[in-house]
Amino acid sequence: MAGLYSKRDNLTMYLFTVPGVILFLVLFVLPIIMGFFYSFTDWNGISPNYNFVGLENFRNMFSDKRVSYSISFSLLFTLFFVVLTNILAISIAFLLNAKLKGKTFFRAMYFFPAVVSLVVVGLIFDQIFYHVVPPIGQRLGIDLLSRNPMGNPDLAGAGILFVKIWREIPIPTILYIAGLQSVPQDLLEASIIDGAGWFTRLKSVIFPFMVPVISMNLVLTVRNGVMVFDVIKVMTGGGPGYTTSSVGITIYNMGFYEMKFGFSTAISLFLFLIIAVISFAQISLLRKKGTGQL
Repeated sequence: MAGLYSKRDNLTMYLFTVPGVILFLVLFVLPIIMGFFYSFTDWNGISPNYNFVGLENFRNMFSDKRVSYSISFSLLFTLFFVVLTNILAISIAFLLNAKLKGKTFFRAMYFFPAVVSLVVVGLIFDQIFYHVVPPIGQRLGIDLLSRNPMGNPDLAGAGILFVKIWREIPIPTILYIAGLQSVPQDLLEASIIDGAGWFTRLKSVIFPFMVPVISMNLVLTVRNGVMVFDVIKVMTGGGPGYTTSSVGITIYNMGFYEMKFGFSTAISLFLFLIIAVISFAQISLLRKKGTGQL
């Protein structure tokens, strides 16, 4: 009887997982398979008729100036976003992990941007750049800031980068704080007694325990940087011209405005490949560093 109840319980648990598995297959696995299929076609997204074009979409991807520019913009944006976000996040984490009066209040305050939608943040900063920054620039006599920075091809990318970092920095900071709190205090105290300096403690004691957190943050920030879309869509739409057109914006425009769904799907697969390769390289490098193989 006990065995029968055990099988019945197992069957009940399996049945409860069926809806989740179905949703995962329908909403995640099936779109990936369909996207891979349509990337080899000239489907326009509406017509039931399409032609197989083989690797033509992937060949045209590298000859299209808009695609090549969007890839270079996304990679450059990602580089600055990853470096600046992680440097600022780990610096804030050290400050908030120190013995600081009112650090609970500061931890709550700095996390505020994370609870606000990135679309809302983009709309707010768009108004700030349009109505607040130009008068300040005029008063200070700074010609570049005397007009809306989002309309300046030389400043639009920097403005989007600033907004993106402001919105995304709380999560990496939280993870870095958790990593710092995982460092055994007895090891830190022993290193201090042995006369180790701050840099030596950071390199030999703190860093090995921070490797998993650093690896996770690098993967997350790379993904967020390469896939940047909503803040650009809200603030500039990819302009002025194509100066802030990321890969996500290019995919959206070619799919929904130019009706090149097969071509845009091929770009999406290439974007996925870029993220996968960079993430794998990051994890492998940090894992070797954590084990002392480098």
